[in-house]
Amino acid sequence: MMSQSPLTRPEITAGTLIDNRYIIQKLLGQGGLGRTYLAFDTRRFNEACVLKEFAPIGTGESGLEQYRNLFKREAKILHQLQHSQIPKFLACFEGDGRLFLVQEYVDGKTYSRLLGELQRQGRNFSEEEVIQWLKNLLPVLEYVHHHNIIHRDISPDNIMLPDGTDLPVLIDFGVGKQITDINEAKTSNQVTFVGKMSLVGKVGYAPREQISLGLCSPSSDLYALGVTAIVLLTGRDPSLLMDQYSLEWNWRYYAYVTDGFAQVLDRMLADRPNKRYQTAREVIGDLEFLEQPQVINSPAIAIDLPPTVFNPEYQAMSAISEPYNQLGETIFSSPDLPVNPQSGRIQQQQPSLNPAFVKHCQQELAYHIGPMATLVIEEILAQNPYISPDQFVELIAAEIPNFQAAFEFKKSLFS
Repeated sequence: MMSQSPLTRPEITAGTLIDNRYIIQKLLGQGGLGRTYLAFDTRRFNEACVLKEFAPIGTGESGLEQYRNLFKREAKILHQLQHSQIPKFLACFEGDGRLFLVQEYVDGKTYSRLLGELQRQGRNFSEEEVIQWLKNLLPVLEYVHHHNIIHRDISPDNIMLPDGTDLPVLIDFGVGKQITDINEAKTSNQVTFVGKMSLVGKVGYAPREQISLGLCSPSSDLYALGVTAIVLLTGRDPSLLMDQYSLEWNWRYYAYVTDGFAQVLDRMLADRPNKRYQTAREVIGDLEFLEQPQVINSPAIAIDLPPTVFNPEYQAMSAISEPYNQLGETIFSSPDLPVNPQSGRIQQQQPSLNPAFVKHCQQELAYHIGPMATLVIEEILAQNPYISPDQFVELIAAEIPNFQAAFEFKKSLFS
């Protein structure tokens, strides 16, 4: 009689002894390629561990052996990872016709659960908390990518905060997520996809090239990490943060963040891979740059500017209530504000820009992006006839690919 295929094997019940060593406690989860159990290791004083059973769903018998090989390859690669923020790989074995991975058990809460707890208190994660969270996680991704592995499934469900620590842990390095041919990425200065694999990744978190084409690179993980960051900031599902027609991110409507940090997140979330950060180290560098004092000096007056808030509704109200520049010189002209004859109140209208200021901006922008500066500025003015100076500068600065150069550009316009 032939043994039962992993495709049809039932879930392992609590109390079952596996490999004469691991006692199954409960099912933790189930995905397309297997089940995950909490178990006790009887040879390590009943220490808790995680057993991942190879049990692919919806896979034909012809592809079964290929997935088994991928599973074993993952075990060999994960064995090389020794990082305090990645669950330790403990063993790989076959028993009763089943294939298992054994990993360290992380006793804590996922960030999905932590976000829910904060929302019940009436808030989401703050900018400061998310920045620190990124600083704690990016070195982990840097380490993983250095070992030629791409996680491909980063989300609030796959990042945990262990009890008694403030360092997040990256979990669930699922089957088939290792890079299959890293050498492809070492022969070009262009963005190179380093693996074509099965179409996995969580919809809403995985970038388009991963979901549609099965292609991924380190920037794919940085994209998913960026999506997770805006979910923590806004408390909203990714599907509610993206315009359903243009497929552009609208997360800024739901979060109050500083100018610099918003630019970092937008670059992580770029739809085109070559417009994103290519390494975790690049993101870390820009986050560290944000910590430097950002003071704008003017010949007439020197002030510490408050954080620029990227909430459009907030910006519109600020432009109405504070239509004049306070840096000691007039950089735009303000026509007579119309008054509603019935209410006697000023109608809401933004001031127009001074042509001399626009020309100065064009000259400065051309230094960074060349002759395209003229077309960029014409398009921005055509689409935003009543734009305020600070909004105008933000939009044209976004055309400069280098983060620090963009910051210096904005600073120079008000000096």
